[in-house]
Amino acid sequence: MGDLPNAVLKRLISKHGGGLRVSGTALERAVAAAEDYIARLARAAQSSAEEARRKTIMEDDIEKARAKLASPY
Repeated sequence: MGDLPNAVLKRLISKHGGGLRVSGTALERAVAAAEDYIARLARAAQSSAEEARRKTIMEDDIEKARAKLASPY
């Protein structure tokens, strides 16, 4: 299993999934998907910060990374 706490993801999925329960295997897939997204987000934000010659990821870097990941291109 990954670094994200299962209980947090389970609660979020249930909350945004109409209160439905979540199977163990579905939770494992959700954790893997969330960790994959966060890893890609972090890499894109890192790139943005480095382009600005900073060693700190800032809010704007996260926003740029989110926009980049949402783009189909």
